[in-house]
Amino acid sequence: MEFISQIEANLYEVSRVFLVPVLLLIAIALIYALWMLGGFLFEWLQRQSSNYISPLNYYATKYGIKSSDDIELWIMKKLEGLKIIARTAPMLGLIATMIPMGPALLALGSNDASAVGQNMVTAFSAVILALIAASICFFILNIRRRWLLEDLRQFEQQHGDK
Repeated sequence: MEFISQIEANLYEVSRVFLVPVLLLIAIALIYALWMLGGFLFEWLQRQSSNYISPLNYYATKYGIKSSDDIELWIMKKLEGLKIIARTAPMLGLIATMIPMGPALLALGSNDASAVGQNMVTAFSAVILALIAASICFFILNIRRRWLLEDLRQFEQQHGDK
């Protein structure tokens, strides 16, 4: 039994090492999501004007691209960050929730309400911020994908590329 207890203690210590990096990744994801939200709102305002030039057309003109395959690859690259954050932020939030739950449960068994509260604040704050980042990125990803596909259709109609 001592061997199993040692393995459990080691696993706990290893998991505890990941809390700070996961919290940093959640903070980075949230900053990225807010940055992308600002860019999204700016692009939305630009799209309302009559002299709007889409990023797709700008890219194709700047690099002399005529193939829609190359533009589709560019679209995938442009949306990649949003897709990664939208899919991984909830997992990071779950990790950041589960790591402090162990100490919170131990503190609950010891009637240490202060330690329970401190660990629960970390757990819930992390998951909330991760879900906010994922939601923002998911929203932007879907609308920006539609915009870029509309721009791609227009590009193909102009250049006769099917």
